Amino acid sequence: MSSRFHLPPEDVLRAREKLVLDHFRDEVRQDWDATLSTFPHPHYEIIAQMLVHDGDGEVRGYYHDTRVAFPDQDHELIALRHSHDAVIVEFWLLGTHLGSLGKIPPTGSRHRTRMTAYFVFDEHENLVTERIYFDQLTVLRQLVDGLNKRDPRDLWKLGRAAAGALAMAGSDPDPRLLATTPPDLGD
Repeated sequence: MSSRFHLPPEDVLRAREKLVLDHFRDEVRQDWDATLSTFPHPHYEIIAQMLVHDGDGEVRGYYHDTRVAFPDQDHELIALRHSHDAVIVEFWLLGTHLGSLGKIPPTGSRHRTRMTAYFVFDEHENLVTERIYFDQLTVLRQLVDGLNKRDPRDLWKLGRAAAGALAMAGSDPDPRLLATTPPDLGD
């Protein structure tokens, strides 16, 4: 196997880890300037939705929209791992659905969703991508499970949530997420 797949030195791993943990802390504090300063060019890939948020403006918009939907958004770290070019974080994302999530109206329900984020670094140790994986149906199920199915107002919310989720599911994937190449695993 090629030497490029070996882990970097310990000091590089610790520096990456500190940057990622600072990034998580600053997101919870909603200190967007500090969070964005962890990237030379902010870039998020939300794989469940096949969306890309690229650049300061788009990433700030993503932060705004997710905090309108979940103003108390927080996380619980499960595990942190290193690869040759990334820090991989497993975590629980938590929040109360108090604002619109795209086309899904607020339900007032809480969610706790297991996720994985890849913080990918370039050859100069710059954070170039945060790539997030999660199951959208797990989130949606939790958001509608808190509704009282016997209350007509909550049935109305349930119908609007289902219609909103279906409307959002019809979006075309970002083409930047479709143009993938197999890795060169060496000899």
